[in-house]
Amino acid sequence: MAKIVRFHELGSADVLKIEDVPDEPLAPDEARIKVRAIGLNRAEVLLRQGRYLERPRLPSRIGYEASGEILELGAEAARLGFRVGEKISVMPCFSMTRYGVYGREAVVPARALARYPDSLSEVEAAAVWMQYLTAYGALIEIGKLQKNEWLLVTAASSSVGYSAIQLAKNIGVKVIGTTRSTAKRELLLEAGADHVIVTDEQNLRQEVSSFTGGHGADVIFDAVAGPIMADLAVAAAYQARIFIYGALSLQTTVFPLQTALRKGLSINGYTMFQIVDDEERFKRARDYIYAGLADGTLKPVIDKVFALEEIVEAQKYMETNQQNGKIMVRVD
Repeated sequence: MAKIVRFHELGSADVLKIEDVPDEPLAPDEARIKVRAIGLNRAEVLLRQGRYLERPRLPSRIGYEASGEILELGAEAARLGFRVGEKISVMPCFSMTRYGVYGREAVVPARALARYPDSLSEVEAAAVWMQYLTAYGALIEIGKLQKNEWLLVTAASSSVGYSAIQLAKNIGVKVIGTTRSTAKRELLLEAGADHVIVTDEQNLRQEVSSFTGGHGADVIFDAVAGPIMADLAVAAAYQARIFIYGALSLQTTVFPLQTALRKGLSINGYTMFQIVDDEERFKRARDYIYAGLADGTLKPVIDKVFALEEIVEAQKYMETNQQNGKIMVRVD
């Protein structure tokens, strides 16, 4: 029997339950892992609310990111070169409701296994793949972000926001971050942002124009959507690339048609699956991220660490939007 986290109905974080579930036999392309740490993501909140891209099959497992050790390998998985007892992290390239990693053990597809450098702790190793794959895909692989361009990152204090800042600064990009909290402003500047806009107190359009000398942002990486889309379009440079990867705002997103036509804007809905479902892109992303982890230019920012028994409190904390970086769970 393995202790895993499941939910039997949609709703608040209180629907999450730690349950004993019989071990399932492995398929040839699967691996069973002992979970040591779990990284939380907004996608998991949306899944148990019934608002994610994937509809949960109840009772549903949950969770994309983990680190730990391999307990068992299917025959095909063993041929990939992994071995029982090896330390690994898990990449989010699977159905969460089928393979969710919240728990003391998890079964995942072998293609989701990744080695990680000794420079990372178990907690940090579980905080790598979702954030860096998401930022890399939009900014580097698809967006073709270039040195000396201006990047605008909304909700910049999220784990993906910090990843975007690190990736951008690594190639010489000028970064503007947004946050609703004055308390997070200095933390974002320390993390490498060139400028930070506190949107509850400052005018986003005016501040971006001032910072960029009227040029605007060449690339916009947005996790919010909703009414802010009109402001982002005005703040964008001519022929800017806008990537919407989240919907923190629950309000309707209105397409800024006139501004988009006048500026020739490219406005893209984006998910990490555009990278992980394409083997060539996925390999380039892994190579890029491994290189950044090795030379230290990429380093996960950890906010707060909970225990597995506090999984409900951990998800409730994520919903407050107080975090500065990645929320983690340690599994003892």
